[in-house]
Amino acid sequence: MAASAQGQGLHVFACEPEWAALVKALAPQAQVTSATHARQDPHHIEARPALIAALRRAQLAVCTGASLEVGWLPMLQQRAGNGAVRDGAPGMFYAADQVELIDKRASVGFNEGDVHPEGNPHFQLDPARMAGVAQALARRLAQIDPPQAAAYAGRHAAWQTDWQQKTAQWQQRAAPLKGQRVVGQHATFAYLWQWLGIQQVADMEPKPGVPPTPSHLQAVLTRVQAAPPVAVVHTLYQDQQPAQWLVRQLGEGKTTLLALPSTVTDDGASATLDGWMDSLIAALLKTTNPR
Repeated sequence: MAASAQGQGLHVFACEPEWAALVKALAPQAQVTSATHARQDPHHIEARPALIAALRRAQLAVCTGASLEVGWLPMLQQRAGNGAVRDGAPGMFYAADQVELIDKRASVGFNEGDVHPEGNPHFQLDPARMAGVAQALARRLAQIDPPQAAAYAGRHAAWQTDWQQKTAQWQQRAAPLKGQRVVGQHATFAYLWQWLGIQQVADMEPKPGVPPTPSHLQAVLTRVQAAPPVAVVHTLYQDQQPAQWLVRQLGEGKTTLLALPSTVTDDGASATLDGWMDSLIAALLKTTNPR
């Protein structure tokens, strides 16, 4: 199905907000539906009728892959009955297939929790990997919508230049964060920590995807109490109570509680890809200020 002039007839289904934002940057005239938002866990969402309808009319679906959406995307694809976005079709684009992932596993045991053998799927938090996805996505857009191929290539070139400049600026701004220690929940921010040189010294989850338990939180407290981390970090969609408890136990003023968006938000400073990265670095830098 060919899109109309300037991509105005192009319908795109994005599994996560970061991919919706990237599509809008490369194809601003496209009609884009995001299946999830920043306050939802992308591992687990409901296959609502509105999402089925959106996938049914899509010419392109952009998802993370690496089993992140395995609990709901196959059901959506089946119910939508749209051959253009079935696995293996040009209209089904998995971002994870375009980059190298960390923490790959040869096999995963039944009781190991929410572990992805293909690797950690939360790579949207690494600007270099995001750039790799953008390059591949621009090519796929041109394949899906050939009349606008030159326009997609031009917008990608401009986006890439701007993104590279901003990446260099972010690295310079974030230099004080190198070597800082944090406690996190899940491996959501692993790529961000790796890029910025931050060390996650403990995980509030006893196993990936398993909610924090009192006994495990006590063990985390014992582990970090002698040298409190600069921050305890959770995402907007995770329960904040375990992180709040840990910060209280570590002592007032010793550790910052941070609720960070793991993707772009619907509005505010984090509503664009670059604004989101700006806000993450700004929030983290506040933890380095003298108390």
